[in-house]
Amino acid sequence: MKVSVDRDLCIGSGMCAMTAPAVFDQDPEEAVVVLRDENPPPVLHDAVREAVQRCPAAVIRADD
Repeated sequence: MKVSVDRDLCIGSGMCAMTAPAVFDQDPEEAVVVLRDENPPPVLHDAVREAVQRCPAAVIRADD
């Protein structure tokens, strides 16, 4: 899986960081998503897919 985010469109809801904290974080100064792991291991794929679904701004992309 390859994960990417569009930080410019992120609204800072933090849903991704709460759903998959090993893959996403939130920049404390800018309050937008930080991608911690663009190639997460298979054990995290379901959490990443859930984060994609829960993102209110639809700024996360996950390609298998």
